[in-house]
Amino acid sequence: MKNLKTYFILSLTTLLYACSSVNIDDYSNKQPAIELETFFNDDLVAYGMLRDRSGKVIRQFTAVLKGNWQGDTGTLDEIFWFDDGERQTRLWTMVKQSNGEYIGTASDVEGEAVIQVRGNAIRLAYDLRVPYKDDDIVLAMDDWMYQISPGVVINETIMKKWGFEVGKVTVMIMKTNFVNDIPVLLEKFNQEPK
Repeated sequence: MKNLKTYFILSLTTLLYACSSVNIDDYSNKQPAIELETFFNDDLVAYGMLRDRSGKVIRQFTAVLKGNWQGDTGTLDEIFWFDDGERQTRLWTMVKQSNGEYIGTASDVEGEAVIQVRGNAIRLAYDLRVPYKDDDIVLAMDDWMYQISPGVVINETIMKKWGFEVGKVTVMIMKTNFVNDIPVLLEKFNQEPK
């Protein structure tokens, strides 16, 4: 009887988890469609914040990203400046696979990142080594990006340790030519009838 009860609880937990999880295929028809080779083949700027598990903002940052694609291989060179004075860098290498997915690597990523692209969404799943006190810890990153317009992507990342959520990152990534278009958009806004 005890085994049956345990089996029932595990089955229910699995079912609830499956029902609540988001699948990348849910975004297959969403527009505007994003391509890694196009969006991340340019200079980009990013603004973001890191929240702890309670939702409190604990850090803010700005970043510059420089993307470059040659055939099926792309690089994304990132520099982050945090509000507490820390500077971080990361160089991603992304390789398109024969099945249409991508594999990403970086020096602080354990193993490989699996990158999936559907419609306007990108999902990265990877383990990231981050400095913590006098050592490093490895966090499981569930990274989702959504293209909102041809020049803007919103990125949300859930960070977990031992299966428990320990924080979230929210980032707005913009192509630099979109940033240059902001005065034009504001002028257009001012000319719209009220």
